[in-house]
Amino acid sequence: MSTIYAQDISDAVRFSQNEIQGTARYRALSGAFGALGGDMSAVSANPAGSAVFARSHASFSGSNVDLENSTNYFGNTVDTNTSNFDINQGGAVFVFENRNTSSAWKKFTFGIAYERTNNFDDNWNARGLNTNDDGQFSNSIASYFYDYADGLRLDEISAFPDESLSIAYQDIGSFYGFGNQQAFLGYESFILEPDNPDDDANTLYSSNISAGNFNHNYSYVSTGYNGKISFNLATQYEDNLYLGINLNSHFIDYQRSTLLFENNSNLGSIVNSVEFENNLSTTGNGFSFQLGSIIKLTPELRAGVTYDSPTWYTIEEETTQYLATVRDDNGSNATQVINPGVVNVYPRYKLQTPAKITGSLAYVFGTQGLISFDYSNKNYGKTKFTPDADYMDLNEGISDVLTNASTYRFGAEYKVKQLSFRGGYRFEESPYEDGITVGDLTGFSLGLGYNFGNTKLDLTYDKWDREDETPLYNLGLIETANVNRGNSNITLTLGFNI
Repeated sequence: MSTIYAQDISDAVRFSQNEIQGTARYRALSGAFGALGGDMSAVSANPAGSAVFARSHASFSGSNVDLENSTNYFGNTVDTNTSNFDINQGGAVFVFENRNTSSAWKKFTFGIAYERTNNFDDNWNARGLNTNDDGQFSNSIASYFYDYADGLRLDEISAFPDESLSIAYQDIGSFYGFGNQQAFLGYESFILEPDNPDDDANTLYSSNISAGNFNHNYSYVSTGYNGKISFNLATQYEDNLYLGINLNSHFIDYQRSTLLFENNSNLGSIVNSVEFENNLSTTGNGFSFQLGSIIKLTPELRAGVTYDSPTWYTIEEETTQYLATVRDDNGSNATQVINPGVVNVYPRYKLQTPAKITGSLAYVFGTQGLISFDYSNKNYGKTKFTPDADYMDLNEGISDVLTNASTYRFGAEYKVKQLSFRGGYRFEESPYEDGITVGDLTGFSLGLGYNFGNTKLDLTYDKWDREDETPLYNLGLIETANVNRGNSNITLTLGFNI
């Protein structure tokens, strides 16, 4: 279908954010590894980190993710839980010593690694009596369809005589686009009423759902992940300087389904029940690069700097929709079902995520332990959809709504013979200017590691919390659900020298 799906700011944020994934040791220090290296996930954070390895090394990690959401909607709270296990990291670094002892270049390393950078598995439910009665119907799903239909000609949002609803839905989307499809659903389901049904040029509509209170039951379910494969090159110069580069191949797999049940008994309502389902499938791939350095300022004190380029994505999307209504038809109930059975396939579009700069410090207490700190900054307002002609208004909205966000990570490790004790803390600022749509994130981590010699086994528990104000829809029914998220992870990593 030759039309573009209605991307929004939440898509820009979703594909621009990275979660702390990777090895258990990396997660145990809450990702504060930019000045340390010597870990496969540290290589993903700072490409110079692979040159810290004294020997070739490989590691593989599995993680159990448990997400608990507590959703409040007009005073009613619903708790949901999502849990799954995945292999979230794997990779190897190969170390090549320079046999020319007179050269300042001590070693070169080559590595390849897979890492999951974000987990999209999510599940929450908002249920409650929406009482935001402003004398209109803005707190009803009717407002969603009305806002799309307002100003559109009736013959551009309705089926021809004897034309099936499925064919009409497909043709309207092909010729006019996503917005007209939504208006078509509203009109053909009897939610919308044209002021002059006999005039094809009519552009004025009213709602067959009267203002008042509405019982809402809204479900959100998503699955999928962001991942990347990194190709790493690094080198050690003399005894104190490490330099590296990563070339990253990214991929997106995101599936989302939302379902709204709305019921009302408002005086004058002809339509009293609505069921509205939307399904989205998003796939994509992209490219980015990283440049990094680590320098030993003293034998104990180390500093690191990393530049993460923007990620340039190419994305494809497909959608399906379903709508059913129950209305009063001369004293009896009549049901209207619009189930087009049509998969809307949209043209590819491009997304450029913002670049990131990270500065790191670490103090190493010989063989006893270490403390480390990372600071990074990313300007989410620089996220950009292309082609520009199609997304000019959205890109302007992104620059107005999103902002610079800083991340602070702290980590520590203490060793007792072969046993290591680890802990970390992190704080991430909201990417939104208001700090409410997506709130600040706080997290902590605890871990243990045991060194068998050539083999290491690490176990970590980490948890983060964040609170969101999520609108049910981006147009019309923009009532928000307060979602308090708690994400807990248990990660096990097996690492070994090659």
